[in-house]
Amino acid sequence: MLYNNNKIALVDCNAFYVSCERLFNPSIEKKPVVVLSSNDGCIISRSAEAKLLGIKMGEPYFKVKKIVKENDVKTFSTNFSLYGDISRRVMKTLKQFSPQMEIYSIDEAFLDLSSIQNKNLLEHGYNIRKTVLKWTGIPTSIGIATTKTLSKAANYIAKKEKSGVINLIDSKNIDKLLSGVKINDVWGVGRQLTKFYIKNGINTAYELKNMHNGWIKKNTNVFGSRTAMELKGIPCSSLEPHQPKRKNCCVSRSFRVKVTKLEELNEAVTTHCLNAAEKIRLDKQTVKKITVFIRTSPFQTKSNYYANSQDMDLPIRTNDSITLIKQALNALKIIYKEGYRYQKTGIILSGLKDVDIYSKNLFSTINDDEKRIQLMKAIDNTNIKYGSHALSIAQAGIKKIWNTKKQHSSKIDTSRFHFLPTVRTL
Repeated sequence: MLYNNNKIALVDCNAFYVSCERLFNPSIEKKPVVVLSSNDGCIISRSAEAKLLGIKMGEPYFKVKKIVKENDVKTFSTNFSLYGDISRRVMKTLKQFSPQMEIYSIDEAFLDLSSIQNKNLLEHGYNIRKTVLKWTGIPTSIGIATTKTLSKAANYIAKKEKSGVINLIDSKNIDKLLSGVKINDVWGVGRQLTKFYIKNGINTAYELKNMHNGWIKKNTNVFGSRTAMELKGIPCSSLEPHQPKRKNCCVSRSFRVKVTKLEELNEAVTTHCLNAAEKIRLDKQTVKKITVFIRTSPFQTKSNYYANSQDMDLPIRTNDSITLIKQALNALKIIYKEGYRYQKTGIILSGLKDVDIYSKNLFSTINDDEKRIQLMKAIDNTNIKYGSHALSIAQAGIKKIWNTKKQHSSKIDTSRFHFLPTVRTL
């Protein structure tokens, strides 16, 4: 396969979480906006206007409160149900432009454009960007190149361009453009590798591209070598249009307030089990082992710090919420200790396999199994139709004082009819 036959586009949504909030609130267009992580802890999405104020990604919110107040920065708590729904709309739109697409993250996707002639690639990119904006309201940036790493670099450059599209295929300025990409912004180069490269005089993507591959192999690893090769235009990783199913499923949250009572931890673990069980049922999977973990704040003194976990092997593979909850609460009872102020709990479902791989257990009752399967389907369908946790289990609680802090939530839910705008005619 000839290297120059590869044509890969990386489509990345601009400040995705911010763009989703703006979609339903046009009044914050062209204003500084930030979205916060769980419990309103850190900055996880910033508008271009917020970046100009010096607000950094991942920065604790309390450190920038003064900047936020002085500059009237619009602040939002995370709304993952909204972001997930908009993401699905974006990905469905992108699918119109390529039969081969790899969804890389909630706001990024690689597209195979090998069927498009080189002279038409830039125009095709403009058309993709225009269509996504028209159909979903989400602005994007697009980088086109012969490898995934180069398309990532092209996308990084495109975000700074008014056109929003950069094509590095047959580009005579590729070395000049790569000189403007700092080494820490190269896909696959982490924090420690960045320090190593800078120490050895490698500060840009262009300088990494021109390093001898033998030196890179000797001093880094196979992944470092692949990154450098891809910057040279030699593909080392292909598109993966068929995403493999997850092998594990973890659901955990830090608490809004510290928790001391076992009853409150029971509610949290039950809620996490419901969420995890729903996810694996949607993927048509079952689980063999469940792990429950709890911990206090790591910033407390050592004498007051406590963390523990407990594994529970299930006798029969299942995705039944009620069964999983019973096992999880038994595990929690084993590791819970009085006298501690707990900050976080979570569950991990391990050894996930497809439902169809295993037949009925020798000791299971077919009628009972079918009734429970139908019950789980009814719960899932109800929650899909009326919103998350519309139908739940009493053990999950109602007040949930431990729940995630979301003081700035927009409370937009595209799965609920009463959030739809009302149009009135005179």
